[in-house]
Amino acid sequence: MNDLGGKVALVTGAARGIGRAVAEVFVREGAAVMIADLPGSDGAATAAALSRAGGQTAFVAADVTQDADGMVAATVERFGRLDILVNNAGVFYPADALTTPFERWLQAVDVIYYGAFHCSRAAASVMVAQGQGGRIVNISSVNAFLGAAQSSHYNTAKGAVDQLTRCLAVEWAPHGILVNSVAPGFVETPMAIVDGVNEHETPDFQEFYVRRRRIPLARPAQPAEIAEVVGFLASPRCTYITGQSIVVDGGLSITF
Repeated sequence: MNDLGGKVALVTGAARGIGRAVAEVFVREGAAVMIADLPGSDGAATAAALSRAGGQTAFVAADVTQDADGMVAATVERFGRLDILVNNAGVFYPADALTTPFERWLQAVDVIYYGAFHCSRAAASVMVAQGQGGRIVNISSVNAFLGAAQSSHYNTAKGAVDQLTRCLAVEWAPHGILVNSVAPGFVETPMAIVDGVNEHETPDFQEFYVRRRRIPLARPAQPAEIAEVVGFLASPRCTYITGQSIVVDGGLSITF
């Protein structure tokens, strides 16, 4: 298929993990892709690898909390337009709600929620001016509607992303911009590795989530499984879905 031929996409946090997998799907489907990630990340290497594989890609070093307008401008300058934005940039670290300094607690909200807002506004301004609609896909999480200790910052930010998705979907529908989010559960990404240990391989995870099937499909997702859903939501095949959060978690959130 070549669903995205002639389209231009900007993917934030695209150096590794879900973001890279999304970029790979977009390239496969014919889109030109701007890989956005922090300075010093693997973003340039990711863009180069996709280019060697036949993709039309470029890299912009940018921080979503500061450079939203710049990364959108760089995309338009490089490829001439912008049709798709994927807000994937994120961060997680344990944060005790009683003792973590507020500035540290707020960092996750700045990256995940405010970053998505600023990037969405910058991208939508271009899409409106082009007059041909567009697609915005936010990477949320099942944490948006579940509780967890040491995670109030992250869960709050992801919940805000889902609410932002709904509000922007209503506000920008007259411009033909569809806004949706994808909510993964456990995914095999670098974020799963803490202090050199893959949390998905620990005895506790294997016992509770795999053998006892707290995840009915009894495994974490691969990044490509999330990316395929993003690819559909960004494609011309998605014509009547907007303001939705699509859960891709192997059944995790339907068990108790």
